Amino acid sequence: MSKESQSIHLTAESKAAARPERAYDTAFVLSDDYRASLPDMQNASAKNIQGANVPILKVGISNFRLPVKYITEQGDTLTLETSVTGSVSLEANHKGINMSRIMRVFYDFQERIFTPDLLEEVLLQYKEKLNSRRAQLRLDFAYPILKQSLRSGLEGWQYYNVAFEGRMDELNRFRKYIHFDFIYSSACPCSSELSEHAREQRNVYGIPHSQRSTARVSIEVAEGAHLTIERIQELCLAALHTETQVMVKREDEQAFAELNGAYSKFVEDAARLLYEQLEAEEAIVDFQVACAHLESLHSHDAVAVINKGVPGGFTGHFEDFKSLIR
Repeated sequence: MSKESQSIHLTAESKAAARPERAYDTAFVLSDDYRASLPDMQNASAKNIQGANVPILKVGISNFRLPVKYITEQGDTLTLETSVTGSVSLEANHKGINMSRIMRVFYDFQERIFTPDLLEEVLLQYKEKLNSRRAQLRLDFAYPILKQSLRSGLEGWQYYNVAFEGRMDELNRFRKYIHFDFIYSSACPCSSELSEHAREQRNVYGIPHSQRSTARVSIEVAEGAHLTIERIQELCLAALHTETQVMVKREDEQAFAELNGAYSKFVEDAARLLYEQLEAEEAIVDFQVACAHLESLHSHDAVAVINKGVPGGFTGHFEDFKSLIR
């Protein structure tokens, strides 16, 4: 074999020896030294930052799901699938955060019963474990309440989209929020009057239009106060009356028609009626309401937003009306 051939042969052998194995090593045992040797790019120096070296308002993970325990107004415990979003602030000169710690910290609390107040403990851990100045946490879940039909006595489970949210600032000041979706029927007052006019003036039968509608109620709960999901549902029902039904017979359907006749409402009415109820509740320090009526007369929707107007609180900004139409 020529020297040139030997050189080519040795180069091929060297490459083969350097090539990593494409196999999972089931016999590998992790040691403390090996763990300590693992690279940590999230905590790399500022020179590794790509783009502008500026702070990031929120960084974390969204929609990690797990079963979470909640307590009902009656003291029972419910375990519900929950979507969790956790984030912290990131200062300039810091490459990134260890995102797995967001989940690991939350899992440390998984056996606890979650209330908006418990989020304060989790957020303090987020700030400590991730060395951040601010932290935010949101839990989204569907909460069941057993509802009775209007006249037949049947019962069925109504599910409400709910979110618990907690925020903590640089001074560890904690604010807690509850977001609650209430689905109701909105019979149009104008259509009702026009139908009656047709009957009275021309003996013509008309049906007023109504539509399934949603109000998203966002509440900041006062410090030291406790507000149940059941209580929020009661406030919405007291304001709007025409909640959609779960189980119905003919007598229930007739009752629902009468209920809509007694409480017809424009979207403006719905927003103001909810304002009236929420403003009178002592446990609520601030609130915002976004309503959407899925119009059966028009090809577009009717929407409204109202807020209490607390300085530094809800701003009335809401654009995601499509999320209310379902």
